Amino acid sequence: MSRKVVRSSKFRHVFGQALKADQCYDDIRISQMTWDSNFCSVNPKFVAMIVDASGGGAFIVLPLSKTGRIDMSLPTVCGHTGPVLDIEFCPHNDNIIASGSEDCSVMIWEIPDGGLISPLKDPAVKLDGHSKRVGILSWHPTAHNVLMSAGCDNVVILWNVVHGEAVVRIDSVHTDLIYSACWNRNGSQILTSCKDKKLRVLDPRKGSVICEKDKPHEGSRPVRAVFVSDGKILTTGFSRMSERQVALWDPKNFGEPLTLQELDTSSGVLLPFFDPDTGIVYLCGKGDSSIRYFEVTDEAPYVHYLSMYSSKESQKGMGYMPKRGLEVNKCEIARFYKLHERKCEPIVMTVPRKSDLFQEDLYPDTIGPEPSVEADDWFSGKNGEPILISLKDGFVATTKNKEFKVIKSLMATTSSSLSNRQSDSADVQTLQALQNEVKELREMVEQLTQRVSELETSLKSQQVLKSAFSYICYVTATP
Repeated sequence: MSRKVVRSSKFRHVFGQALKADQCYDDIRISQMTWDSNFCSVNPKFVAMIVDASGGGAFIVLPLSKTGRIDMSLPTVCGHTGPVLDIEFCPHNDNIIASGSEDCSVMIWEIPDGGLISPLKDPAVKLDGHSKRVGILSWHPTAHNVLMSAGCDNVVILWNVVHGEAVVRIDSVHTDLIYSACWNRNGSQILTSCKDKKLRVLDPRKGSVICEKDKPHEGSRPVRAVFVSDGKILTTGFSRMSERQVALWDPKNFGEPLTLQELDTSSGVLLPFFDPDTGIVYLCGKGDSSIRYFEVTDEAPYVHYLSMYSSKESQKGMGYMPKRGLEVNKCEIARFYKLHERKCEPIVMTVPRKSDLFQEDLYPDTIGPEPSVEADDWFSGKNGEPILISLKDGFVATTKNKEFKVIKSLMATTSSSLSNRQSDSADVQTLQALQNEVKELREMVEQLTQRVSELETSLKSQQVLKSAFSYICYVTATP
């Protein structure tokens, strides 16, 4: 009798758990747009969500600590004239967020430390270059102020946000709608999937194709792709019979997949989130009520199913917290922010351990917030490897965030004046709020003065009537 051998893995018992209701973000009108993006971005300071808005597009940015019921009158970022399709926080400055919209523009916003106290309508930088709606945004992982955008005009643009200009425009490669676009670990390559059923690895500065794969999945539904360990590529897509699939590819030999697994027959597009520190990839389907997670290794079948987190309500989007925002003392290896129709619910992925000590095997040095190369140097051909940090004592910012300072549509990177810049921005917003309150109080005083005047007039009229009545009574009583 043969015995089935269970593969040994320290992540075999990872489990997901939703936080309690008082730690969720309630009463938020999540966008109803049918676009396959995350609709949510999160970092150790803020969580941002695309919301429904009349007369344009908007998203809301909340400090992580502002849980519970969210007031309907809370200020939003509302500078776009069309619905917002994608948002992403800058990995090198937690106060900077980019947004792409149906109005064909990309906007860069600076969020004050305490969150917004009045609606934010004017972006720090506006990037115009697409002729159709912009649905994909991705910051460079190691180069400071380099942003990639992809639109429905089948064009990928690399922006030098310092100068507010499009440095690289890749417009002759993709023949149809771009489904996904992402960087590799050091930002030296771009991976795209397209409606023309091709998977492409691009040189970002030359705009040329390094290698490509035709029909990674046979189905006609959207394909998503991400780089995983050792330069391999993981894709999610559909079979010819509309079954959802996950596959792993080696770009050096694109002929056959290293593995191809069928999952189920649901129709939602699977959004992959890869953690390079643990080798775990999380698959979140839009419209699903579950999160599957797999471990990617060098042993066949390469992509090993671990488990699945399930809940009752389906997800409209998903945010993924960077590793430096996790609670390492609780053996938390991932945290998602699941969007419902009217709520955002944090979901924690935990490795069960008895010890409260720091688990070095779970938390190798991870990517920190410090960029390793400036935008101009990167566009000139210099690559930079990620600067790693230790999470042993929890993440503590040892250097100030790179400042996002705009002077005549340019952006300086003088980190020494960050605190002054942020306090000035907060002071301006506070002054504006006070001015609005003074204006409202003046209007109330005017209304009260008018009411008093009306009452005085009414009182005088009553006195006249009373005198007239008394006189009539006197006259009629006199013989």
